[in-house]
Amino acid sequence: MDTLFSNNERVRQLKNAPLAVRMRPSSLEDYVGQEKAVGPGSWLRNAIEHDVLSSVILYGPAGTGKTTLAHIIASSTKSEFVEVSAITGTVKDLRREIEEAKHRLMMFDRRTILFIDEIHRFSRSQQDALLHAVENRTVVMIGATTENPYFEVNSALLSRSRVVELTHLSDSDVEKLVRRALSAPEGLANKYEASDEVIAAICTLAAGDARAALTTLELASEIALTRPVDSTGEAPDENTEPRGEEVPLAITLEDVRQANPRRGLSYDKSGDMHYDVISAFIKSMRGSDPDAAVYWLARMIDAGEDPKFIARRIMIQASEDIGNADPMAFLIAEAAFKSAEVIGYPECRINLAQAAIYNALAPKSNAAEAAVDAAMEDIHTSGQREVPSYLRDRHRPGSDEYGEYKYPHDYPEGWVEQRYLPEGLERGAFWKPSGRGWEQWRAENKPR
Repeated sequence: MDTLFSNNERVRQLKNAPLAVRMRPSSLEDYVGQEKAVGPGSWLRNAIEHDVLSSVILYGPAGTGKTTLAHIIASSTKSEFVEVSAITGTVKDLRREIEEAKHRLMMFDRRTILFIDEIHRFSRSQQDALLHAVENRTVVMIGATTENPYFEVNSALLSRSRVVELTHLSDSDVEKLVRRALSAPEGLANKYEASDEVIAAICTLAAGDARAALTTLELASEIALTRPVDSTGEAPDENTEPRGEEVPLAITLEDVRQANPRRGLSYDKSGDMHYDVISAFIKSMRGSDPDAAVYWLARMIDAGEDPKFIARRIMIQASEDIGNADPMAFLIAEAAFKSAEVIGYPECRINLAQAAIYNALAPKSNAAEAAVDAAMEDIHTSGQREVPSYLRDRHRPGSDEYGEYKYPHDYPEGWVEQRYLPEGLERGAFWKPSGRGWEQWRAENKPR
């Protein structure tokens, strides 16, 4: 039960909380962005508004509103809302909460919503401990994760939940949050002002992360507060008196830069620049330019790009543009991805650079991509072609009437002339060697 003491305590805690926490909305009307996930008519919005939520996993990058959505649910639901830490929580903690939820449901007919932030950090045994309670709705689970739940969450738990994906906020969404924080009483309460240029810089630096934007704004305001300025927001001369508190203090572009000493203003992970840089990176490797590949790689690393995202693109490019002209390219790309997973920044930048340079220097072939695409096109346009009888599985009645299968290992070269394609297709229909690297050598020296 709330008391005057507990309410006053919450007010004091909120007053000293970071700006991002103070500005956290408590209703869907104040929630910014994520129209597809929680906009009018969406499943999640309807479930929240009608208090009929089933277990859900909120998946998206940091600062996209996962925890905020959980708190909105907490403030709007008639259910009991409890939270377990995926970092410090144990199986014992989960079982205790489940038992209390069961008691609450049986005695008071009151549901329990169990919020687990960073659910991917739960071990398999911790996730398994949730299965029965989620399945029979003893609890309604809300899991939040920055990692792909299809890889990081137990498949049994995943099948009992609905995945809702959140994406990076647009610059206009972030701008709305920044302007709201400047004026809101619980925010900076009009004690500071920021030009359009300053707000645009904050939005660019945030790269779709609302928490990062508000943290930058808060730090920049603190920096602005430490220097005396005149009413124009410029540094005064020695004879200028400090201005009164009633005049808003100007946050400058330099304040924003000081608040973000590591990152530049030229990379936006939610906008065109993100896609332009990764495109330039891939095309530089494809174009066999190691210097350009390393430059664009460095741009992404400096901007804080997820190293696994970079490594995935290197892996794709290793098959798409190099393929069997140099099969080692894929193995090196795979090793770079593993290093991004287990080593991380700053050291994995070297592994990524090694893989990117290898891809740039390797002979190029798109024969693998072209071959599978041509085969898919034939499947979609030519109908079903029959498997030659001698290639069929022989563990069935009547298989003794199939034609003779020639076992290659019974022949001196480990190869024998035999038709493997269905009727209507001839060798060379799909795979056409590039004329470069191992692929071409193998094409010229394959058994005839």
